[in-house]
Amino acid sequence: VGDIQMATGWAKRMVTEYGMSEKLGRVRYSSNEQEVFLGHSVTQTQNMSEATAETIDSEVRRIIETAEVRAHELLSSRIDDVHKLAKALLEFETLSGDEVNALLRGEEIVRPAADDPPPTTKPGGRRGSVPSSGGGKPAGGFDPQPQPGA
Repeated sequence: VGDIQMATGWAKRMVTEYGMSEKLGRVRYSSNEQEVFLGHSVTQTQNMSEATAETIDSEVRRIIETAEVRAHELLSSRIDDVHKLAKALLEFETLSGDEVNALLRGEEIVRPAADDPPPTTKPGGRRGSVPSSGGGKPAGGFDPQPQPGA
């Protein structure tokens, strides 16, 4: 339900705020608003006619239905790529944009083994956003020693 509400909200903003409807043109429409006082509707402001509200609703429906058909066509035509990505996500859980692009080019994902130390910088000389632990030795250069009697 949340995805439907989000899609409907975006489509409605496309029509009413951004003028992305040929039927309604490049005009900003605000919705009918109610002023509420202590949980009761006090006044209602009508900003558009019932016919305009119906046109907005039909344009929102058209946008959502067109997007749904396009998404289905795209996923169906690239089903092999969808399966590649799904298989990689099952194996790695997360994929970077570069890894997705490599998979779509038909390349394999190559990640260092878990016991390999991570590089200190990323390709291009950028530093990673997570600080390193300093090689695994405690601060001050002391190695832990077993305590007598413990």
